[in-house]
Amino acid sequence: MEALGVLLLYPVNPYLEQELDQRYRLFRFWDSPPDRRDEFLRAHARSIRAVVGNAQHGADAKLIDALPALEIFASYSVGIDRVDLAKCRERGIRVTNTPDVLTDDVADLAIVLAISVLRRIPQADQYVRAGQWAAKGDYDLTTRFSGKRVGIIGLGRIGLAVAKRVEAFDCPINYHQRTKKAYPNYTYYPSVVELAANSDILVVTCPLNEQTRHIVNREVIEALGPKGVLINIGRGPHVDEPELVSALVEGRLGGAGLDVFEDEPNVPKELFALDNVVLVPHVGSGTHETRKAMMDLVLGNLEAHVLKKPLLTPVV
Repeated sequence: MEALGVLLLYPVNPYLEQELDQRYRLFRFWDSPPDRRDEFLRAHARSIRAVVGNAQHGADAKLIDALPALEIFASYSVGIDRVDLAKCRERGIRVTNTPDVLTDDVADLAIVLAISVLRRIPQADQYVRAGQWAAKGDYDLTTRFSGKRVGIIGLGRIGLAVAKRVEAFDCPINYHQRTKKAYPNYTYYPSVVELAANSDILVVTCPLNEQTRHIVNREVIEALGPKGVLINIGRGPHVDEPELVSALVEGRLGGAGLDVFEDEPNVPKELFALDNVVLVPHVGSGTHETRKAMMDLVLGNLEAHVLKKPLLTPVV
């Protein structure tokens, strides 16, 4: 049988690209100029049976329709909101992602962001580096993290990992999701507004879909209030970004720790001057250990597909 033709949608870690190139017939989408991508797909459509993408580079109906031989989309990420799942089901195209292996790193980052916002860690670091400690004396007092009420939107794998970590800081845990679960030590709220009103720190960890897009809106932000802190380690569109920016600038929200944004890598410039905000460039899963495990899952799912074995992490 002809080697599996794999379309790689974007430049990735050299390890993954090299492994794909060695094992399969690899097509690099970026080798074709943007204005000739349709021509590229037409030329190779019959050979491409697999696509590898990520949370930003998915498979919409146009791409799927252009690839009549497509059998599997393997995502190098957990997020699959940019994959047309209905179209994949209709065509019998399998979809995989990379859950579990990044849970700990993303949950760790949520805690780091919350503490960094409340204790102003980046600003304190700059205070020392700029020589201001010696010149001006002790740094301003900040706010404690331990004991704060933590609200979590979505108690999935990552949400539960966040909850487990904040328990160590004696933080009461509140949560919201579509259905109440049997977590006797956690308090369920039937709406995000109620959750925000009863939390000091609100952490977004739910999947992104049409129901959760802008789940953090002006009403939620107002409920969280001028002493509240928003932590987003989910996806940028979970939050109504203009409303978030205006609330932070006007002091209607106490602070924010953000790993994700609505139009990455473009970040609202109004946030740059705020000292109650910590910004990081979508690095939730960005450790050597986790990225290697994610790449191995992509490779493992493709291998399982070729060998007609059960997929490791199927979505569709």
